[in-house]
Amino acid sequence: MTESPSPDDLRAFVLVARLASFTRAAEQLQLPRATVSTAVLRLERRLGARLLQRTTRRVQVTADGDELLARSERLLEDLDEIAGLFRQRDGQIAGRLRVDMPLGMATAIVLPRLGEFQARYPGIQVDVFSTDRRVDVIAEGFDCVVRGGAVVDESLAYRPLGQIVLCNVASRGYIERHGMPATIADLAAHLLVNYQPNPSDSPATFDFVDPVTGKACAVPMRHAVTVNNSAAYAAACLAGLGIAQQPTLRAEEGIRAGTLVDLLPTHRPAPMPLNLLFPHRRNIPQRVRVFADWLAGVVGEASG
Repeated sequence: MTESPSPDDLRAFVLVARLASFTRAAEQLQLPRATVSTAVLRLERRLGARLLQRTTRRVQVTADGDELLARSERLLEDLDEIAGLFRQRDGQIAGRLRVDMPLGMATAIVLPRLGEFQARYPGIQVDVFSTDRRVDVIAEGFDCVVRGGAVVDESLAYRPLGQIVLCNVASRGYIERHGMPATIADLAAHLLVNYQPNPSDSPATFDFVDPVTGKACAVPMRHAVTVNNSAAYAAACLAGLGIAQQPTLRAEEGIRAGTLVDLLPTHRPAPMPLNLLFPHRRNIPQRVRVFADWLAGVVGEASG
């Protein structure tokens, strides 16, 4: 009788296939690379099939591996749900949660209060990654990611978390050098800090809601500096390198201290929708559900 594949070996194979890398899979599993490689070889021997095509530069899933991948993902989801049935009944949800979110949100909203979540669910290990680029949720092995703006990836399910109110600010030094813009037309004489978290040739624009028509508008502006994350965006604004459109929650401390100036308050950007995205699954892991509930409450309090 052929021995059944080990769930741990299947999990290693799925992660290597998703990431196309033994090294990255080993990092996520927190195991030596050799252990992950051995697990996949053991799985191939037990099944009598070549699952991955390995070269010095890349790892590719074979036709047999592709067939196994879809079945393995469903099987592992079911096993995870079974493993959590009785822990959930006792209120003891456990597991590892990998979540990615914008840097500014992590530092200003989530991390200061993450201890509350850990006190409520001590069995959940939370790995917080903070990038502003659009990560590949499935390929990079995330349970969920927080993203601002409209949801454009139809392969992902999502849960709305709320909205982030934005404002227009510049440093006091910038205003002293360039003057205070009083109208949208005045922006032609000003600079914008260009925020581009993903590589793009799109022009820098000042976005706002027209106070008369209620329509969203965008005015191209000159820029001298481009940044790709929210921390650099805030720092560039504070250094007087241009106008920025920041979350009010982040900017209000500088406005109160006088280091930032609130400008064109009648022409602010539309509030930015905030969503929690996760892979489509028949069964959403309970650790993701409780994190989503907690996060929605935290974002609601911060934006309210």
